[in-house]
Amino acid sequence: MTRTVRFGLYSIGVGVAVLATKFAAWWVTGSVALYSDALESIINVVAACAATLALWVSSRPADQGHPYGHGKAEYLSAVLEGVLIILAALSILREAYAGFLNPQPPDAPFLGMAINAAATVANGIWGAILVRSGRAARSPALVASGKHLFTDVFTSGGVLLGFALVPLTGWLWLDPALAALVALNILWSGAGLVRESVGGLMDAAPDLVTLARLRGIISTSAEGALEVHELRVRHVGHTTFLECHVVMPGDMPLRQAHAISDRIEEALRAEVEDMMVTIHMEPEDEVQHRGVPVL
Repeated sequence: MTRTVRFGLYSIGVGVAVLATKFAAWWVTGSVALYSDALESIINVVAACAATLALWVSSRPADQGHPYGHGKAEYLSAVLEGVLIILAALSILREAYAGFLNPQPPDAPFLGMAINAAATVANGIWGAILVRSGRAARSPALVASGKHLFTDVFTSGGVLLGFALVPLTGWLWLDPALAALVALNILWSGAGLVRESVGGLMDAAPDLVTLARLRGIISTSAEGALEVHELRVRHVGHTTFLECHVVMPGDMPLRQAHAISDRIEEALRAEVEDMMVTIHMEPEDEVQHRGVPVL
């Protein structure tokens, strides 16, 4: 079992514990806002299960049927998580609308706040662990799960802050209003997660900072070549695929040209873990006077 899969299993356990705690907070208060917060925790558990399955699939090595590996399974789980988040937000909006039509004062508000706050702290700690570990392992599924939990933390904090005002002000409409705000924030988070994950499935190019860093490595390690062009980079889970064309002098021996190609590949792999590099060598009449300048 890989380290990322273990983190996925831990996430399921944490999600179940937080779910039980948040439903306890809703049970003692009857608050629509706390109910909306607990509903999102159901999505957390389902998403954690999907992410764990995806992490297990993506950890399998490349085979004859999948020569580029199984890394895109993580993006599929992230898309599913985003869709589930959106569905949860729509359910919360429905409950908030019912609360506006028939507002009810919450029971035992401060006890419910204390219970919910404990669950929020647990979510915040585990979310930070997931984001840090996911970035270290370059796992889209773990990072997505961590960011989802952070969204839960921020929305729970807003609910708790406003929920405290209900018994102090007597404004019963605050409870469903907070639930509606939580739902809108969750909708935004879910839409963003779906957009990022679909970008991974569609082989979107990395950010400009990453591209500039890779271009710099190629530029300084391609000494002896004439030009590097047709640079293409994509991320698939924790693996980065890079392809480029390297133009060599026409009278350069193949062994020397191959040594330059190896030097570029080694420099890239030293900088980026789990990188697959494909270099196509071309003669000097293929110079295009564009691409990566060779220093």
